[in-house]
Amino acid sequence: MLILTQRLLPDASGTPPQYNLSLTADDRTRSRHRFETEEGEEVYLNLPRGTILQDGDRLASETGEIVVLVTAKPEPILTVTAHTPLDLLRAAYHLGNRHVSLEITPNYLRLSNDSVLKAMLLQLGLQAIEEIAPFYPETGAYHHSHNHE
Repeated sequence: MLILTQRLLPDASGTPPQYNLSLTADDRTRSRHRFETEEGEEVYLNLPRGTILQDGDRLASETGEIVVLVTAKPEPILTVTAHTPLDLLRAAYHLGNRHVSLEITPNYLRLSNDSVLKAMLLQLGLQAIEEIAPFYPETGAYHHSHNHE
């Protein structure tokens, strides 16, 4: 089993990745966990606690010889749109009150698929479309923000 202990700077090593690790948004918050790469190799993340991985991060073993590319795995989500920016802001407010992890953009919100929340959003007059797509929720006020557009 490969033990991954470090996150590399973007293209710091120049070494192409030997493995690809596709993780959901929730999995990308796990700093110590076992996963299987797309190639079938078992890896163990042993990263500093609180590490939140991002799409495109490169991880390496202690020696830096093995490089693994992290990608955002498509997962069931709701994409929420509104007729006005104010309506979208209201949706973000109501979802935030429920401590829902949200991906926030100027034109839409995304959240994990949930039938109860979908019904609430539809009742508020919003559009909520079920999709399978990568999910990039906000990490919170005390974490580095990361733009995916």
